[in-house]
Amino acid sequence: MPCEMSKVPLPKEHKAAVCIWDALDVTTTEAILGAAGDRDEIQRQLIEIFDLADNKQNKRSAILLDLYYFTIQFALERGFSKEQTSSFFSIVKKTHEVCIETPFGNLEQCFNYFKELVLCHAVKRPPWSISLFNPEEVKAVTEYVVNTYFRHFKLYKYAFTPVVRLDLAINYVGLPDTPEPEEVADVAGEEEPVTIPETETEGVVQEELEETEQEESPAHQELRRIITGHLTEEVAKLRSSLGEQIKLNDEVIQQKLNAVEGTSTKGSARSKKK
Repeated sequence: MPCEMSKVPLPKEHKAAVCIWDALDVTTTEAILGAAGDRDEIQRQLIEIFDLADNKQNKRSAILLDLYYFTIQFALERGFSKEQTSSFFSIVKKTHEVCIETPFGNLEQCFNYFKELVLCHAVKRPPWSISLFNPEEVKAVTEYVVNTYFRHFKLYKYAFTPVVRLDLAINYVGLPDTPEPEEVADVAGEEEPVTIPETETEGVVQEELEETEQEESPAHQELRRIITGHLTEEVAKLRSSLGEQIKLNDEVIQQKLNAVEGTSTKGSARSKKK
């Protein structure tokens, strides 16, 4: 059954908020940090918490398990506290949820939401934000998410969102409706076959062909030609527009990545001068 356009979620902006202890509570975070160095134990706890037991058969569950595990692993490598680990994990999880909420492109909305989430945990301005990450940690978190998640944004979108297909129906205004076929009544009993002379058969076939050719008037033929030409032109425009949109999205992604890498380079240079 074709999907109705009104039921497909469209990209939208999201308001960020402090999300400490959101995805992982205090007890769960402590248990995960206590299993540092034991990959199997950390994965076991993540499978139990987020119901990913079917990760061997379900590719989406397997992808989520990898995403969650390497997020925890990064927090362990950076020596994050339990508050920082819980907040960082929630930031990654919420960013992923915004990415997959719509099959349409929402890279800009998703990246803006991620930046606002990071700021909510890097600036002391209660109750809207808290100072949980220092500037160096903010830089490390941003670089990690950009290099691991946003570089593969389209792959996550492809794996977790349905394919949207356009089901186009065209109604011609002014043309008569196609008549329904007449029902043929059942004839009781068998009838003797009637033999029609070959000359009469050829005449009937010729008359039917002539009637078929005359059914479509010149006006209808001209209308069909105009409609066909218009549809061909619109399809060509649609293909061209889609190609330009894909190219533009790629350029936007590259610009954002270059901007993040440029910011990181400038920060390193300033630290060396100091």
